[in-house]
Amino acid sequence: MNTCILMAEVITNPELRKTPDDVDVANMTVEFPGLRENDPSTRIRVVGWRNLGVEMSEKYSTGDRVVIEGRLSMNVIELNGYKEKRAELVASHIYPLGSSNNEPSQPSAMASNVINLQQPATPEPELTTSIPEYSATSTAANDTEEEYDEGKLDEIPF
Repeated sequence: MNTCILMAEVITNPELRKTPDDVDVANMTVEFPGLRENDPSTRIRVVGWRNLGVEMSEKYSTGDRVVIEGRLSMNVIELNGYKEKRAELVASHIYPLGSSNNEPSQPSAMASNVINLQQPATPEPELTTSIPEYSATSTAANDTEEEYDEGKLDEIPF
């Protein structure tokens, strides 16, 4: 199974084109930070087909922060007589997070489960649990002492 989820910032505006078969396809470049503090950021090309390609070109632009869900693809490209492998993310869903200019974007219905990392988390309410108090006036306390022989200890309800 080849599924990839990536949180990134849009670096180039999406370009919408049509194939010879009149199918919409859009591509854009996104950038995401390295794993460690000293690692350089990485750029990858994102491709959206059909309705998603149209949505990419209409809704997203340089500086937008997005979560992209899709399939990772490796393409072999020939440049100046040399073959080079390049990664490409074929998107199946794109969820907006907001722009890098700290302007919140309108959340879509599909992004209802995405957490905006730019907003501070709201503190959770304190949970209180009530522990029932032991009542000395239980039915076992009203019984006579003869009933508490060793054989009946297993019958005490705790």
